Amino acid sequence: MEVVVGASTGVMKPLLSKLTRLLEEEYDKLRGVSKQIRFLRDELSSMSITLQMLADAEDLSDLMKDWRDKLRELVYDIEDCVDAFMVRVDHDGPKGFKGFARKLKKLLARHEIANKIEELKSRVMEVSERHKRYSLVEQVHASMRYSHVEQASNSCTIFIDSRLPALYEEIDKLVGIDGPKKHIIERLSIGIDGYSTELKVISIAGCGGLGKTTLANQVYHTIKDQFQCAAFVSVSRTPDIRKILRDIARGVGITDNILDDDVQQLINKLREHLQDKRYFIVIDDVWVEKDWEIIRLALLDNNCGSRVITTTRSIPVATCCSSQGGYFYQMEPLSLDDSKRLFFKRAFDSENSCNPHLEDVPDRILRKCGGLPLAIITVSSMLSNEHARVEWDRVLNAIGSALANNPDAEKMTSILSLSYYDLPHHLRTCLLYLSVFPGYHWIEKKCLINRWIAEGFVHEEQERSAYEIGECYFNDLINRSMIQPGRVKYGQAKECRVHDIILDYIKCKAAEENFVTTLDAAERGYTSEYKVRRLCVNNPNEENVTICADLILSNVRSFTIFGYPMQSSLLAFTSLRLLDLGNCTGMKDHHLVNIEMMFHLKYLRLRSITKLPEKIGELQYLLTLDVRGTSIEELPPAITKLQRLAHLYVDRDTKFPEGMIGQMRNLEELRQYGVKSEEQGKALKEFSKLTKLRTLKIRWNFDFPDGSDGLSQAEGIHSYAGTLLSSCNLHNLYLSDSLEMYTMLPNSLETYPLSLDSWHPAAPCSLRKLCLKYFHIYKVPNWMGSFGNLGVLKLYIMCLRPEDVEILGAIPSLLFLKLSTHGGTNGRIIVHESNGFRSLKYFFLCIDNCGTALEFEVGSMPKLEHVKLEFCVHKMECLNGASNFGIQHLSALSKVEVIIRGNSRYDSDYDDGTIKCVTSAIKTAVETLPNHPTIRTDYIYPCVHFKFHLNRLNQELEGALSEWLKIWQIEEEQTEHATDGETAQKDETD
Repeated sequence: MEVVVGASTGVMKPLLSKLTRLLEEEYDKLRGVSKQIRFLRDELSSMSITLQMLADAEDLSDLMKDWRDKLRELVYDIEDCVDAFMVRVDHDGPKGFKGFARKLKKLLARHEIANKIEELKSRVMEVSERHKRYSLVEQVHASMRYSHVEQASNSCTIFIDSRLPALYEEIDKLVGIDGPKKHIIERLSIGIDGYSTELKVISIAGCGGLGKTTLANQVYHTIKDQFQCAAFVSVSRTPDIRKILRDIARGVGITDNILDDDVQQLINKLREHLQDKRYFIVIDDVWVEKDWEIIRLALLDNNCGSRVITTTRSIPVATCCSSQGGYFYQMEPLSLDDSKRLFFKRAFDSENSCNPHLEDVPDRILRKCGGLPLAIITVSSMLSNEHARVEWDRVLNAIGSALANNPDAEKMTSILSLSYYDLPHHLRTCLLYLSVFPGYHWIEKKCLINRWIAEGFVHEEQERSAYEIGECYFNDLINRSMIQPGRVKYGQAKECRVHDIILDYIKCKAAEENFVTTLDAAERGYTSEYKVRRLCVNNPNEENVTICADLILSNVRSFTIFGYPMQSSLLAFTSLRLLDLGNCTGMKDHHLVNIEMMFHLKYLRLRSITKLPEKIGELQYLLTLDVRGTSIEELPPAITKLQRLAHLYVDRDTKFPEGMIGQMRNLEELRQYGVKSEEQGKALKEFSKLTKLRTLKIRWNFDFPDGSDGLSQAEGIHSYAGTLLSSCNLHNLYLSDSLEMYTMLPNSLETYPLSLDSWHPAAPCSLRKLCLKYFHIYKVPNWMGSFGNLGVLKLYIMCLRPEDVEILGAIPSLLFLKLSTHGGTNGRIIVHESNGFRSLKYFFLCIDNCGTALEFEVGSMPKLEHVKLEFCVHKMECLNGASNFGIQHLSALSKVEVIIRGNSRYDSDYDDGTIKCVTSAIKTAVETLPNHPTIRTDYIYPCVHFKFHLNRLNQELEGALSEWLKIWQIEEEQTEHATDGETAQKDETD
């Protein structure tokens, strides 16, 4: 496993690994410095354990902080020196006089670096001496022991549970609680549709400060009297399970002496006491699954109608708690109206602002609070009875930058600290890194993970790539409610952002650890005793601004700009690993002068430029190159020299030099490769040479001739695409036409449906995601049913046959299925219980034209949670006898979306009552489902019968679809058989 960089430990672990590797493998390059390097390694190894312990301690003395910070900075300097040494010594030069000059430079480099290493050795000796003199290991042990004793002591008056005020909140001060409280009580089935006798567990999940404890407490006091016994207990991040079980026992009425009982004895007594009682217990603030699993043993399912509520910040914990027939409730932030009511009630004891001179400042403050009750209460308390505009402006500016350092925000900070210190070290580092980005900024997942990799935060395992590990980190932060997901697609968030209050906290932490330095372009001075390692500059308004002269740029490892470029030479950034100018407005080619001198660069993201430098190939360590949003017409041939390049992102119109693709042997991801000519189509065969390639996105932008000639050319290009599946290593494949909307255009692949039967996937096939967008096929090929790893599938099928449904249902691991079709064979699409779909969780079906009946039969898609249907209706005949589609048979549903296309704009016979009738039938079916799924409906147009549509397409293709029309049981007819709505549309157009 590769060791990683940490926020508190810096590059200690990678440096030790690097020094050991140098001594073992590169001895011939270490002439004159091998002894010093061995000394550095041994001394640093002896101190690394203490540094790791300090990273685990939440409260440190000033002495320990000072030693930690100085060692961390020293380690950064040593790694910079070692990396510079290796780059300068490893670079082979030409022969002859130039070769002699090169050797001379190497000797000078050795001498220069030897002196630098000697200087670093002296600093290491000084830090090591302090380490021994002050007995820091013993101090850390003592500090951590004291901290645990302090928190565990029942008589301690210093440590107060930060959740305690929520248990005693007055009802008249609560805002936005009624709706969630009613929802939870309904889910507990109290006084609704009878009473379920089996034990039910409801888990409330959400980030710290969202009001989970307050909600659970309000539900508890509202309904506890309806049970024979009840208890409310808190778990916390470092729980005492015996104490928790004793608290439950006292709450439910056990009067025996249980003070000396162990965990097993307490569980036995609780089970015995509860065996014939209807009980209600709230387990507040569960952090890990194992704590719940122990507590759960005491909660006997006695078929007496008992109920349990848990609260947690972790989605996996919530899922675990509610896994056995329970319910998981994701708590939402307050609405803007409720936020205002809470804010003004706390600030002015009124539900409205009576201070017009404040203008929009309250609204701007509330937007930063993001509906988080804890943040709203904290900020409103700071502004209580404060009317001066200048004070409101001060607080507004503090949110997102330094509010966590305000003594008045101590309670909020302590709650956020609980979540932060519960994170493992690698996640703390990844979370702190998000302080680089502004609060308003949505962060693309791909960019973030690749940045983590370039910074050294992600380790690589033998079976999984660094990107896959980074993706796990990303999802873990979402599951722990530390970041907010955005653009969720196929169960995966494509981007994220950080709540302003959490961003405020991590910015303070990042500054404290000298992890990230954020500057505004307007700042003309910088004062810190430590060197800048990661620099982020916000320059929203000014052009031709230079970075302040106080900054030493030679130690900067990553550099990010938001706004306009800065007037600084790249030659100053000698240690740079990451350069992100993707959010930089007005980038020009000249801003990249001397970029080839940034030898350590691993991540490069650019914008607006017209070409890459010819010497881009000098960046031998580059892992990620992102040039989306530029005007680059063709990549330079030097790209092939980037043999470590793993992730390449380009626009669809960017050309690749001939023969380039097959030379990029380390490539793992390419988005996207545009096909605009037959030659580019033939080049698709080169991708089979890339054995490490995992993700590939192909974009067609090819103009085919009309009629049979166009069909013939399309089939030729299509056969090249079929070679992509011959790779047994590809995980994600995206093929799409240039169409940006679902429409009928004469020169697109939508006009030329193609067969996949000639494709020959590798066996076994590792494909996990296959998306064919605006890429129509005749039928689902038989080989698709054997895809054992496929989890996501998106297809556009001309006409869906029963055999197609059967093949799709046979894919064992399919979780997300998205289908678009013009209709079904003989006007019917039926999903039987025998069709499979045993793992499917999401199903989208768009039936583009009317005339098809859809029906889900009993037992079909047993695990389906979310269904989205889009279909056409302008008369009841459009549904071919269907009404509610059998949605009531999808027993696991929790979400239903329905989009109805009606031809009201063109059809004089259109009856709005038809759509209302269909909508009502669907809603009635949904209401019978046990999970009470949410339902959303929308209405668009037009409506055209699928038989007419396919007949028209057949005419445009000069009869190429005639045989397929027979298979789909469609009689080959003329246009006069269009629907009334289509005829009306045609007449009006004429």
